[in-house]
Amino acid sequence: MADINKVVLAYSGGLDTSVILKWLQDTYHCEIVTFTADLGQGEELEPARAKALQFGIKPENIFIDDLREEFVRDFVFPMFRANTVYEGEYLLGTSIARPLIAKRQIEIARMTGADSVSHGATGKGNDQVRFELGYYALEPGIKVIAPWREWDLLSREKLLAYAEKNGIPVDMKHKQGGAPYSMDANLLHISFEGRHLEDPNAQAEESMWRWTVSPEKAPDQAEEIDLEFAKGDLIAIDGKRLKPHELLAKLNELGGKHGIGRLDLVENRFVGMKSRGCYETPGGTILLKAHRGIESITLDREVAHLKDDLMPRYASLIYNGYWWAPERVALQTLIDHTQEMVNGFVKVKLYKGSVSVLSRNSSNTLFDQNIATFDDDGGAYNQADAGGFIKLNALRMRIAEIARRKRITK
Repeated sequence: MADINKVVLAYSGGLDTSVILKWLQDTYHCEIVTFTADLGQGEELEPARAKALQFGIKPENIFIDDLREEFVRDFVFPMFRANTVYEGEYLLGTSIARPLIAKRQIEIARMTGADSVSHGATGKGNDQVRFELGYYALEPGIKVIAPWREWDLLSREKLLAYAEKNGIPVDMKHKQGGAPYSMDANLLHISFEGRHLEDPNAQAEESMWRWTVSPEKAPDQAEEIDLEFAKGDLIAIDGKRLKPHELLAKLNELGGKHGIGRLDLVENRFVGMKSRGCYETPGGTILLKAHRGIESITLDREVAHLKDDLMPRYASLIYNGYWWAPERVALQTLIDHTQEMVNGFVKVKLYKGSVSVLSRNSSNTLFDQNIATFDDDGGAYNQADAGGFIKLNALRMRIAEIARRKRITK
């Protein structure tokens, strides 16, 4: 067992991390620093401070940090500049939060002189990899404690028994069989996994969803909103400029009202198994649609296609925990360069689970109405030029067919 002096624990104050806190004290007999991140999950975080104090954690070793602005500005928005979607559907709400948590843990470790960090991710999941790749990228010599890979408390019953034995408060929902789902929430999304959802043939109950009404119960009246972008980032809604985290919160409110952003997905975890999860990402769904709308008139065709080619690779890097890797940073540099002219306005319509672009306008538009018109363009475009273009592109296919016919006649 490693010699541990002080450890920074990613601490939510829930059952699992409270058990981990006590287990660290019993197993490593080390000083513990707790870190609780406010990423916009919408929960009261001060109870985590009270629980940490109950375990004897020094007040100066309890960190509860509001990271909402940094989360959206430095992680969510850069990801959306790439129109990032994993496996065609998932907007990476959980994945994109992990590098920020890891970053802040390492910062706190440096501030407090801790030699170790710890997290509550299981040995079956993706988060263990995301956290630890971040730790090692930012602090190569850090020691990492992953309790779920070390202890024998591998069932809900064992966790509850350990909690009862050590006087750890347990919510009534856990005593009565546990919460129906494992949930993760931040300003970008809320996810649901486990229990009932472990059967991919079982439908999620309507009562599970927290942020969105069902599309069937959404308002019968559509709502139109104007979104303004600057260098690929959203800066205003209906003419009102807000901070990044306030903008995303507002989009969540609007999208949830109209039943937008629900997803039921079976994804491929990189530890080798398939996993079913349900996600609510109302604001992100609107943002993705609108961003593609403004790019449609401001990006060169080949640049847009290059971005689409690179996006799945970029998405996989985030999903697999490589946010801090040099290849992700290099891709981000390219993506951000493409966004210099992605400025302008997009009007979108929200209606019963759908988002549609109604109009887009930019001073940097590449759309030339004089050339694109079906009316008389006054000579702006010579239609006869298309003949040579077609013949040149057909040349290799004509040669191949001529050669095929010669082979047949021999």
